Amino acid sequence: MRKIAIQLFFIFLFTIPILHAQQPLKPNSVEIYNQIQKLNFLGSVLYIAAHPDDENTRLISYLSNETKARTGYLSLTRGDGGQNLIGSQLRELLGVIRTQELIEARKIDGGEQLFSRANDFGFSKNPGETLEIWEKEKVLSDVVWAIRKFQPDVIINRFDHRSAGTTHGHHTASAMLSVESFNLTNNPTIFPEQLNLVQPWQAKRQFFNTSWWFYGSQEKFNKADKTNLMAIQTGVYFPSIGKSNQEIAALSRSRHQSQGFGSTGSRGEEMEYLEFINGEPVQNKSSLFEGIDTSWNRVKGGKPIGELLTKIASQFDFNNPSASIPALAKANNMMQSLDENNWATLKSEEIKKIIIACSGLYLEAVAPNQEATPGSLLKLKIEAINRSPIPIQLIQVTTLPNQKNTLQNLVLKNNILQNFNLDLQLPSTVNYTQPYWLQDKGTEGMYTVKEQKNIGIPDVIREVKVIFNVLINDIEMAVEKNVVYKYNDDVKGEIYNYLDIVPEVTTAILDKVLLFKDTKSKTVGVKIKSGKDNIKGNLQLELPDNWIVTPKSIPFTLEKNGTEQIVYFEVTAPEKSDEAVAKSVAIIDNRRYDKEQIIIEYNHITKQQVLKYAEAKCIKLDLKTSDERIGYIMGAGDEVPKSLMQMGYKVTLLKPEDIIAEKLTNLDVIITGVRAYNTVQALANKQSILFDFVKEGKTMLVQYNTATTLVTPNIAPYPLKISGDRVTEENAEVRFLAPNHAVLNTPNKITAKDFEGWKQEQGLNYPNVFDTAFTPILSSNDKGEKPKNGALLVAPYGKGYYIYTGLSLFRELPEGVSGAYRLLSNIISLKSPVVLPAQQVKP
Repeated sequence: MRKIAIQLFFIFLFTIPILHAQQPLKPNSVEIYNQIQKLNFLGSVLYIAAHPDDENTRLISYLSNETKARTGYLSLTRGDGGQNLIGSQLRELLGVIRTQELIEARKIDGGEQLFSRANDFGFSKNPGETLEIWEKEKVLSDVVWAIRKFQPDVIINRFDHRSAGTTHGHHTASAMLSVESFNLTNNPTIFPEQLNLVQPWQAKRQFFNTSWWFYGSQEKFNKADKTNLMAIQTGVYFPSIGKSNQEIAALSRSRHQSQGFGSTGSRGEEMEYLEFINGEPVQNKSSLFEGIDTSWNRVKGGKPIGELLTKIASQFDFNNPSASIPALAKANNMMQSLDENNWATLKSEEIKKIIIACSGLYLEAVAPNQEATPGSLLKLKIEAINRSPIPIQLIQVTTLPNQKNTLQNLVLKNNILQNFNLDLQLPSTVNYTQPYWLQDKGTEGMYTVKEQKNIGIPDVIREVKVIFNVLINDIEMAVEKNVVYKYNDDVKGEIYNYLDIVPEVTTAILDKVLLFKDTKSKTVGVKIKSGKDNIKGNLQLELPDNWIVTPKSIPFTLEKNGTEQIVYFEVTAPEKSDEAVAKSVAIIDNRRYDKEQIIIEYNHITKQQVLKYAEAKCIKLDLKTSDERIGYIMGAGDEVPKSLMQMGYKVTLLKPEDIIAEKLTNLDVIITGVRAYNTVQALANKQSILFDFVKEGKTMLVQYNTATTLVTPNIAPYPLKISGDRVTEENAEVRFLAPNHAVLNTPNKITAKDFEGWKQEQGLNYPNVFDTAFTPILSSNDKGEKPKNGALLVAPYGKGYYIYTGLSLFRELPEGVSGAYRLLSNIISLKSPVVLPAQQVKP
C-alpha cells in the first residue's frame, strides 16, 4: 500500500476567476463531472515554449477539456524581459506578474504550469546567443527534469527548432532544447543527480505546432505540402457550460494583461496542425495518442477501476454529487492496492479531491492579519462545514511549519457550520514569503534555485499551512490549506489574500536613482515600515566614505504593525564623478534589517510580496540641464517621469483630456511614454494639437512604439514608418551620423562613453523609412548586421522640434545609466531651428 500523498496542485475545469484570484475554488456539478471523466483518461501532453503568452491556449484547452489528457505548459522563462502594459514593473518584478498570469490562465484552460530557471534577458536575434546567456547545460537539465517529472506521452513544441534567425532567439532555443532532450530523458547517465527524485522517462512522440504564421501567410500555408502534418479539429463546443473551446482559450489568453493579449473568443470549426518531429510516427493521423493505451489497462490491475469509473460517470447525479461518493471511495481503495505507479499516484490524489468536492466540504484557516513576522503567535479562525448527507469526521488539525497536531474528533453534520479557534506558533526560522527564484542572486540568464525539487515549481512556496485530517466514507484524507486573510470591501465584497511572512521592519529609499550634478547636498527620504507592534531601532543610510551622510543614524519608534514613517538624510556627493550604492539598514537589538518590501497587487492575479535589498544608485554626474517644463503622456507604463524629476525638471502628467491648446501653453516639452501610440486611443484625435504645439516653438519627444497596433498611422508630422529593427546588444558600438548636431553637443557633449553600461538592449522598433526632414543622429547594429540609423531622429517643424527615439531610455533611466540622462537632457534642451519645413502629414 502506498503512502497517501498530502496534496497535488489540482485545478477544476472551467473555473474562471471573477474578481480576485486568491478566492477559494468552489467547484460546481459540471466541473466535478468533468473531473470524474478525466479520471478515466491516462495520457499526458507537455507543451514547450519560451515565454508566458507563447502557449497555444486553444490546443491546451482542447487537449485538457475535450481529450481529457493531463496537459502541461513548460515556459522556459517567466517573461521578465518584456514590456508592461498595466504598470511600471519591469525585469524580475514583471516576471512575477507574468508568472501569476500564467497560473491564472491554466486555471481557465485546465492545464498545469511548469518553468525552468531561465531568465528572459530581453530580445535575442539568434538561439546561439540565447543558449550562451542561458547557460545551455543548466536549462537543458531543467527541460529534462520537467519531462522526467511530468512524464508526458507526447511533447509539442510551439516553435520550429530549424528556424534560427527567423524569430526570437528564445523561441528557437526552446524548441532546440526540447528536441535535444527527447532522447536524453530516458538515459540514466544524463543528469543522474535528478534520479534521486524522478525516474528516467521516454515520451512516445514529439511534434511542432505549426500554422500559417510560420509559412508567412495563409495563402502560402494553403498551398504547402501537408503530408507530414497532423490536423486536429479544436473548434469544439461544450454545451454543459455554453462555451466553445476557442472561447475558453480566449479567456485564458486574456489573463496575459501585462502583455496586452486580451482575446475575443470565436466559434465554429478550427484546425490546429502538428508536424511530426521525433519518436514513433502516427500512422493514420487520427490521434496524438495512437499506439498509447490511455485506459486503465495501462496500469497493472487497473481494468476494474476503469470500468467502475465509467459506471460512476454514467450514473452521476448533477443535483446530488454526493451520491457518487461511495463508488468513488471504492475506486479509491482499489487504487491504493495497485503497485507503485505514476498514474496510480496521480489519479489517487485527484480522486480524493473529487470526493471532497462531491461532499461540498469547505475548510478554511483565516489569520487575523495579512502579514506576520517570524516567531509570532497567530490566532487562527477555523471554519469547517460538510454540505452533504455523507458522514464526515474532522479527526485532527496539523499546523505548519511548527508541526503541531491538535485532535478534534469533530463530527461534521450536513450543513451545520463549525467554527473554532486555533493557535499557530510561527518558528523564528520561518522563511519570509517571496518568489523562491528571487531569493538568491542569479545571473543575466539564469535564476538561482538551490534545491533540485523546487526547480520548475510555478508559484511561491508558502510554508504556513493547516492540514485537516478528515474521514469521509471510511477514507482518511489530508486536506492542505494555505492560511489566508480575508476582509470585506464595501465595493468589491469579500477579498482574500494569502498570509505573508514579513521582516519585523522594512525600509525603502524613496528614489531609486539619486542624481548629483554638483556638491550641493541632497535630501534623501527613506520610508520605514513596521511588521509588528512596538518596533524601536535606528536607521542608517550606508554609503562609501567619500560620500557624506548626515546624520549617521536616525532613531525611530513604530507602535503599531503596518505603521510607516519617513525620515530624511542629507547626502553630499564627492567632487569628482562617481557612482555608489546607498543602502538603508534598520538596526534593532543589534540585528540588521536591510530589505525593502515591494507589493504587486492587481485584481486578475494573486497579491505578491517581493523582498529586495533596500538600495538606491547614487550618481555624481557631469550633467547640465535647463529649466524646461515638461508634460508627460503615459503609455504602457514606465518610470521616466521619476527620472525627469530627479534631473530637476518640473513634470506634469497629462491625461488625454488635458491635451488641449490652453493647457499646453505653459509647457516647453511634451514627451510620450513607451508605446503611448499603441495604448492611448485618444491620441488619434490629438495629433493636430500636439503638432501645433511643436510648430509654435516647442519640443515633442516620442518614445518607442510598435508598428502593429498604432492608434493612428500619422504619429509624426512627416512620413515615418516604424519597423521591427532593434539593437539587442546593449553595448554595441554607436556611431555619430551628425556629430555637430546640437542634440549631441548642447548642453552636454555626448561621446561614445555615454553609451557604455546600457542595460538589456540598446533600442527597439526603430523607424526604417522616414522623411528627409528627419536628421538621423545615431547608427548602430548587432554583430553581423547592417547599420540601423533610426535610433534617434530629429526634425524641425515650424519653430520647434519633433524627435522620435527607439532607444530604450525607459530601461536605462531607472537603472541609473549616466549617458541616458545626459542625452535626454540634450533632447529636452533643443531650441528653435533655423530652417522651417515645407509641409506636414495630415493627422
